Amino acid sequence: MTKILINGGKHLHGEVTIGGAKNSTVALIPASILAETPVRFDTVPAILDVKNLQLILRSMNVSSNFENGFLEIDPTHIVDAPLPKDAIKSLRASYYFMGALLGKFGKATVTFPGGDNIGPRPIDQHIKGFKALGAMVREENDTIYITTGPEGLHGAEIFFDKVSVGATMNLIMASVRAKGLTILENVAREPEIIDLATFLNNMGANIRGAGTDTIRITGVPVLRSSAVHAIIPDRIEAGTYITAAAAIGDGVTVKNVIPEHLESFTSKLIEMGVHLRISEDEIYVPATSHLKPVTITTAPFPGFATDLQQPISPLLMKADGVSTIVDTIYPQRIRHIVELRRMGGHISSLEGGVIQVNESPRLVGTDVQAAEIRAGAALVIAGLMADGQTIIDHAEHILRGYEQIQQKLTGLGASVSVLGVDIPSLMP
Repeated sequence: MTKILINGGKHLHGEVTIGGAKNSTVALIPASILAETPVRFDTVPAILDVKNLQLILRSMNVSSNFENGFLEIDPTHIVDAPLPKDAIKSLRASYYFMGALLGKFGKATVTFPGGDNIGPRPIDQHIKGFKALGAMVREENDTIYITTGPEGLHGAEIFFDKVSVGATMNLIMASVRAKGLTILENVAREPEIIDLATFLNNMGANIRGAGTDTIRITGVPVLRSSAVHAIIPDRIEAGTYITAAAAIGDGVTVKNVIPEHLESFTSKLIEMGVHLRISEDEIYVPATSHLKPVTITTAPFPGFATDLQQPISPLLMKADGVSTIVDTIYPQRIRHIVELRRMGGHISSLEGGVIQVNESPRLVGTDVQAAEIRAGAALVIAGLMADGQTIIDHAEHILRGYEQIQQKLTGLGASVSVLGVDIPSLMP
């Protein structure tokens, strides 16, 4: 079992550089199999999700090499083969192989994916879209079988009943080589979707409207990569370090950020009384002595990201009053609450998906468990704030989404150790 040990109370200072976006990376890697040439990515985060995706690629005879943030994938010898169930089960984003394989081979067989347990995340909108493109979908024993007839996939007009990042990305990948025009309406607008569309367009795809609520895709027969694609900075990692700096920092500069991707988040910190200095590609977080309570409601981009409601919770405990969080995306994303209470946090889950955070004068280090990535990030920040030592069990969840967390935090002056995993050998 992987553990993170934190000796709390040490104030953060200095600079930290944000890596490539996890939520882009886990879609871009499956999308790479649509190419007829090798594909190269830069600023790839060294996280466990990337390792699992490489294992899935290997099962299809797709070679990959990862070194110093540079990932090369060669799908030129790809074969249609069963995907490894263990890797699929540990990685929710493995469902992107449904759209990628459907676009590549006109069929896909994928075990129902696992990943973080943060409540129901149905794939009904994915399946609705695949069927509209001409696919036949059958579910049996936790496995999804998707096939097409002799005519293959064809363009269609698809209106999503619910805004879904995953469904939007999957349908882009499935339709990018389909015959004719596909129009996706009521789609998600996240920056990671723009990143995916940019990557595919640079290989010859014809995708228009990414970043708006309507995307138009004209299918093309072939995709070829001729340039390195640099993955956008991770706005969730950036928000996590900004929160830690606001909670227990003496002046921290968070580098390699796109401030426009963080406006709903940074506006809440400014409302709390954190006097952020925002420049073109970095954010300076000064020491802050007094914080005001706020109300946060998560929403699809450009609203407040659900992935940041847990990391910001320990910071809200420093506010002078009662703060409220309403997670409209995943109201069951509350597995951090019981652990924060064990540390002395005055936080509770109310009816209707409401989280109430009260001022908590003192957090105390203890043994806690990271139930999933962002819950684990909340515990890391609480551990930095707490008196004494915090031991976070099941920290492998945290490593799925945060690269070099030990190095980055110790570089800011924290006392953090990761035990039970050989960091240099995270990648195969």
